[in-house]
Amino acid sequence: MRTFGFPEFLFILEAAKWTLALSAIAFVGGAILGLAIALMRTSESAWARGVSTTFIQIFQGTPLLLQLFLVFFGAPVLGLDINPWVAAGVALILNSAAFLGEIWRGCIEAIPRGQWEAAQALNLKYAARMRDVVLPQALKIALAPTVGYVVQIIKGTSLAAIIGFVEVTRAGQIVNNATFQPLVVFSVVAAIYFAICWPLSLLAARMERKRARALAR
Repeated sequence: MRTFGFPEFLFILEAAKWTLALSAIAFVGGAILGLAIALMRTSESAWARGVSTTFIQIFQGTPLLLQLFLVFFGAPVLGLDINPWVAAGVALILNSAAFLGEIWRGCIEAIPRGQWEAAQALNLKYAARMRDVVLPQALKIALAPTVGYVVQIIKGTSLAAIIGFVEVTRAGQIVNNATFQPLVVFSVVAAIYFAICWPLSLLAARMERKRARALAR
């Protein structure tokens, strides 16, 4: 057993880069898949709406921890040998896609019906209507809630510690097992998460206020 000191702090701090890397993977992958889900949810095809709705209900209706377990322990049953990096990335991408898809679906449907009708009056097909009329306006609405959800992604990466992925929380567990100073160790872990998430929360709130002022004019 040893005392918590600067080397232990540095070990936890260095693990933050893996938290940020996993968060980036989850957001980028989730954004690509989430956009497809949002477009399917608002499409004219009943089949596409049904598939996307089922996807969202499954991943929003089950805990992220369970999804991590299913990917990490279920893949070997299917003959796939995956490491914690891949398992955490896949689970977080799928989970993020469900939530981002639903957020962006709401933003798309928030566009006034007059805009949709104007695009239809111009005889624009669905793809052109979304690309040129709806999505540029929905993007402005989606910015603040999307930044706010990134905070949830960052905090969600802490669950990857359960399957052995060494990010901030797992690094804290390792240090605590060596020092037996949980109050100090996990206070440092909490401070690191706060330092990462707080600026994003402020940014999301600022975007909300800016949009509210723009709408009030």
